Amino acid sequence: MTNNDILRRIRFVFNYDDSTMLSIFAQAELKVDIEKYHHWLRKEDDGKYVNLTDTQLATFLNGLINKNRGKREGPQPKPESRLNNNIILRKLKIALNLNDEDMLAILASADLRIGKSELSAFFRKVGHKHYRECKDQVMRNFLQGMQIKYRESNPYA
Repeated sequence: MTNNDILRRIRFVFNYDDSTMLSIFAQAELKVDIEKYHHWLRKEDDGKYVNLTDTQLATFLNGLINKNRGKREGPQPKPESRLNNNIILRKLKIALNLNDEDMLAILASADLRIGKSELSAFFRKVGHKHYRECKDQVMRNFLQGMQIKYRESNPYA
């Protein structure tokens, strides 16, 4: 999955409008102009499509954490310059204040059943012997499960 896909899906899941999305970036101290933002939302085959960098997506996810949980005291965390699905999954877990059971239920709602130990392997450090890379299929299913939980349960979305 591309960073642009993830941004589009999060926007859809929570039914965020443009001003909300820009304010989320601003929560993490990144000012984004509306034109640049619209280029990120375009499909890959569009001539005006622009790739969303790892740093920009990490900043957005940090802003989502700040929006949902409040800014923490002191200096804000620096956005990662390299993202992978494990980091994205961790940031979504924090932003949505999810525990392991919540995450397993979200994945199960998208017809992906994994065990608690498999899930915890995604959150281990890279060098740990039980570390497991979160593949695109798991990320897609998690985002699909988020859509089922957060969008379809909201009749106003």
